[in-house]
Amino acid sequence: MIRMLGTIIEQIIFGIGICLVTIGAIFDLLAALGLVRFPCFYVRMHAATIGVIGGAVVPLIGVSLISLVSDQLGPYRFMFAGISFFTALLIMITAPVGTHILANAAHKLDLSPKEPILVDKMEEDRR
Repeated sequence: MIRMLGTIIEQIIFGIGICLVTIGAIFDLLAALGLVRFPCFYVRMHAATIGVIGGAVVPLIGVSLISLVSDQLGPYRFMFAGISFFTALLIMITAPVGTHILANAAHKLDLSPKEPILVDKMEEDRR
């Protein structure tokens, strides 16, 4: 009875991992469409960040869950789960910071037109 319950829990965790990998693929597709269709640099940077967070972090967490319950990996499954989870955390920390730095530099150097912006607080602070 307990072994059967453990198998059911493993199947549920595996299914959640597969769903997270699929959701990540959908996020990658939407981010690619956003990079092509959005009008200005700043909105495209937003789409790129969504692509990185949703398209890399979410599937890495799914891979971590899948590797936890995978018997084919043997004793290495915990190593794979830990590495993929740590990589997801690292990407989650660095991607928004990098995007913010790029957007801030582009704004300060006036490299991109700011057409749809109605209020620019950074321009007011610079004066």
